[in-house]
Amino acid sequence: MKQFVRDLKVGDTVESEFLVTEKVLVNFSQPNRSGEQFLRLQLADVSGTIKAVVWENGAAMAGKFRAGDVVRVRGDVGEYKGLQLVVYALETLDRGEVDRRLFQRAALRSRDEMLAELADVRAAVLDPYLAALLGEFFGDEKFLTRYALAPAAKNIHHNYSGGLLEHSLEVAVLCRRLTSLYPQLEASLLYCGALLHDVGKIMEYDADSLNFELTTPGKLLGHIAIGKEMVDERIKKVPGFPENLRLELAHILLSHHGQKEWGSPEVPKTFEAFALFHADLVSARLNQFSLVMSKGGEGGWTEWDRHLERSIFLG
Repeated sequence: MKQFVRDLKVGDTVESEFLVTEKVLVNFSQPNRSGEQFLRLQLADVSGTIKAVVWENGAAMAGKFRAGDVVRVRGDVGEYKGLQLVVYALETLDRGEVDRRLFQRAALRSRDEMLAELADVRAAVLDPYLAALLGEFFGDEKFLTRYALAPAAKNIHHNYSGGLLEHSLEVAVLCRRLTSLYPQLEASLLYCGALLHDVGKIMEYDADSLNFELTTPGKLLGHIAIGKEMVDERIKKVPGFPENLRLELAHILLSHHGQKEWGSPEVPKTFEAFALFHADLVSARLNQFSLVMSKGGEGGWTEWDRHLERSIFLG
């Protein structure tokens, strides 16, 4: 029977399957073990993550598997700066034996519900060229399937199957509110940008990977460059697409991280790009808070989160 991370406690004996999300060989610091190494791991399932360590024969055991594999481990749960699983034995499972639902989280909202909302956002795009561009993307069933299953990130926010679709819809909802507050915003351009700003992520992450490993294009180019290439290619299929509209949409994609030190090739220089950057940031940050809070904590506070650089009061 599967033992889930969330149920483990100090003193438990474990014999179960987990996804390896981190794997590092570390040199022993003790002089009597000079030249030897132990293996430090992070193991995960759909319920959470736990630190693990292999003290003996770490180098030999490390050669049996890679990060991203699902392994069956035997060990005991102890405590060292939180729960730690001391592993005594480990074997790799064949991918055909793995039930993805046990190791890869998915958006809580149903896919059908989100796709219906996607159709509503598309219907609000009244510019004929932008509507045709969205049709080129979302009328492609293969693309739509990948878009609906992709994560929005590996670690930070919406880092689960369906996360890209959920995040894009959140950005679109925020953009719609902004257009009601600032009618001078070009609504069609903003909604189109909301749906396509992260489109490169379907090629940035490996769809077959349980822990959303980066692809080679993802490592070399990143989702912003990939996304602009994808949009440029689809624009070629829309007859008469205006050049000024292409430039403004491209600028939204290239500037949506807001600052160059955050990975944007450009900073937002149009009203729509500036609005989308903030909608994107709000969606991402609130999801980060929500994910950290969902892990709970002691004394009314979560553990320190290194990305948010704070603990969160739970009340």
